[in-house]
Amino acid sequence: MSTFLLEIVTPEHKVFEDQVNMITVKGVEGELGILAGHIPMVTPLQVGPMKIKTGSKEHWLAVHGGFVEVRRDKVVVLAESAELPEEIDIERAKAAKARAEQRLAMAQRSKQDHVDFRRAELSLQRAVTRIQVSQRNVSR
Repeated sequence: MSTFLLEIVTPEHKVFEDQVNMITVKGVEGELGILAGHIPMVTPLQVGPMKIKTGSKEHWLAVHGGFVEVRRDKVVVLAESAELPEEIDIERAKAAKARAEQRLAMAQRSKQDHVDFRRAELSLQRAVTRIQVSQRNVSR
């Protein structure tokens, strides 16, 4: 199976760089699978887990927004933030999930402004993504 160079970069550092067979990311239009030879493109990313396949191995990362740029021989993920499973504090993620759910419930009851509601939704998405990525690492 063909490979391509994958780079995952955040404003702070390069998270990942290696030859891979396939990646799956959550784009704004839905899930997107990228193989070697994919048509060049740029698309925004949503908060979600990212799967990287290298040979028979799967790796997971929590990606929190950004863009994916597919070039002829390379894919670059420019993420707002990205975390490897071993970097995730699962207890902190669970506490953040509970806080976000609480804020969403309060916002719905009190009809708070849309910005606070959206902020709570994004916090919940990030926490759920961290939990998913962390658990996928544990179960493998």
